[in-house]
Amino acid sequence: MWAAMSPLLASGYRRGDAREETGALEQVCIAAAMLAPALAAIIVVRCVERSGRVRDVLALRWPKPWGRAVRASLTAFAVPAGLTTASLVIGTFAGSYPFSGVHWNGLGAWAAGAALNMLLSLPLFFGEELGWQGYLFPRLAQVGDRRSLIRAYAVTGAAFALWHLPTLLMGGQYPGRPWYVSVPAMLVSCILILPVFTWLRLRSGSVVPAVIGHAFVSSVSVDMVKRFADPKAALDPLHMGMAGWPGWIATGTFVAFLTLTGRLQPSFYTAQTTSHLASARGL
Repeated sequence: MWAAMSPLLASGYRRGDAREETGALEQVCIAAAMLAPALAAIIVVRCVERSGRVRDVLALRWPKPWGRAVRASLTAFAVPAGLTTASLVIGTFAGSYPFSGVHWNGLGAWAAGAALNMLLSLPLFFGEELGWQGYLFPRLAQVGDRRSLIRAYAVTGAAFALWHLPTLLMGGQYPGRPWYVSVPAMLVSCILILPVFTWLRLRSGSVVPAVIGHAFVSSVSVDMVKRFADPKAALDPLHMGMAGWPGWIATGTFVAFLTLTGRLQPSFYTAQTTSHLASARGL
């Protein structure tokens, strides 16, 4: 991550506004950085652990049958969309989000464009999630007891957040904010959203839905904040959207539901799979 971001760091680049578009150099550096976790995971699996096929070890496969794959993909799209909508509603009622109303004219074209951009960016998000959900979280959670599971969520979420440190220092996620504000904010955001991505991965047995969910949060969700805001108002990610405190409330509530219903425990899905196989065999 630091190597990929070194051209921007050396040039003194800083993002000063949430509406600011990324230039060509920024996009190249971001793309290179996002591939680093997957590259690390693949090297370790193939050259250090030698623990099997990369696709199997990192869950790099579509859920089967295809109907299940479609449902898992739609869920990975719908849940972040719902959480983003909830965060915008919370921010609007709290007065922190400058909601300008739903302008139906051009909404369909915008939604189609946002979805297309998300699909085109999916390969980059495989670069991240093969590291976090494909490799790191399963290794930390493999002991299976409650303490190791909590540690797996906390450590993976913290690694996920601190991996962004170079971009945070340049104002990437929280433009205009000093590091001692943006770094803790990113820690909270990642530790809260990581269980949602993990849930998508556990319920499907595949890393693909986690990739789709991550891509939505980092692209379409950000576009939603801009789309429905007053075009003349300043946007502060700390107070709106998934990266701000309204998003923390929405995501935290959903994660609490997943926790209370046992859906964040890998054993929950192991038991379901065993039950389905037994039913299919008539046992």
